Amino acid sequence: MTKADLVARIAEEAGISKKAAGMALDSVVEVIHEVLKNGDKIRVTDLGSFSVIKRKARKGVNPRTGKPIAIPATTAPKFTSSKALKEVVNK
Repeated sequence: MTKADLVARIAEEAGISKKAAGMALDSVVEVIHEVLKNGDKIRVTDLGSFSVIKRKARKGVNPRTGKPIAIPATTAPKFTSSKALKEVVNK
């Protein structure tokens, strides 16, 4: 499903225009970006939690050359699905 498909489905389910649904979806995504950028966590009931994890620097190996490389520390977004979402997917 693409973003356009999702917007159309939201518009249909909510009985609103595609433009309004698109603006709402864009707003949700923007808020999620802002909250995660600040290092906070978002919990959406029946969907899951969005959070930020910090990965330590580590050593790796270049698969082409076999030479060791240094992988720097990073922060990354993380999504953990809720029990309700897992149940829906597994039925």
